[in-house]
Amino acid sequence: MTEKILPAENLVVRHSFMELIEHWAIAISGLILFLTGMFELPMSKRYYISSLPGLSWSADYMTSLYLHYIAAVVFTVAAMFHVFYHGLRGEKGLLPQKGDFSASITVIKSLFGFGKEPPMHKYLPEQRLAYIGMAFIILMLIISGLIKTYKNIYAPDMSLSIVLGATWIHNIFFILFFLAFLAHMAAILLRPNWPMVRGIFTGKVRLDYAQHRHPFWMAEIEPASGAPPEALPEDIPDATPAAVEDTQPVKKEEPILEEIDGNDLPQEQIKPEENKE
Repeated sequence: MTEKILPAENLVVRHSFMELIEHWAIAISGLILFLTGMFELPMSKRYYISSLPGLSWSADYMTSLYLHYIAAVVFTVAAMFHVFYHGLRGEKGLLPQKGDFSASITVIKSLFGFGKEPPMHKYLPEQRLAYIGMAFIILMLIISGLIKTYKNIYAPDMSLSIVLGATWIHNIFFILFFLAFLAHMAAILLRPNWPMVRGIFTGKVRLDYAQHRHPFWMAEIEPASGAPPEALPEDIPDATPAAVEDTQPVKKEEPILEEIDGNDLPQEQIKPEENKE
């Protein structure tokens, strides 16, 4: 486990260096794929993008295509590495869990001031749902892109129906990828998510933020510390007073010891010495 608390710096390590490389490799290569894909349509000359300083190459189809291929290799390798690396390590924190959809609605409502956000694990429920959605989009882009690339390089006479199908799938999921990217950026703009921006660049977030918003994750890092205050029933939305009362520890009554006079004991329990006058 790479997560650890740095109390002297008021920070928590949220992402390892390897995870940062994965994220930025997919993000940067994905951005290049998006731009070069747009240039291939072609849109660069039509919207005068090629007239901008340093972008004259964008009007050349073959240049854009080669850059698209290079970015596609980085994109595919980074995505496959992510799957196998975290799969072999048994890390399942980003996989959807039961109740994530309803919990996501609760969290989104709380971001706009409606209700209180429940305590969270390392990842928010909407992050887990977005992760599986983005993973499916990336998978379809890779498969359709490989078919198109194979046709361009090795099989120019490939069946037209297969080429058209791969092209339609690639274009549709290209749009979905762009929309998912916009949603990702919009989530970062929400004020409660601002502390997570640091983690995108350094892999670390503030300790006080993690303790407040991700108490279950903090309990996993330091299991000996027990459940943090944020995880108590009174902090969970819709917790009834009866439910809170039921969770309080039951105090055991101490037995009451009465002072017993020797004269009150039965005669057979009085020691012989005590009978002597």
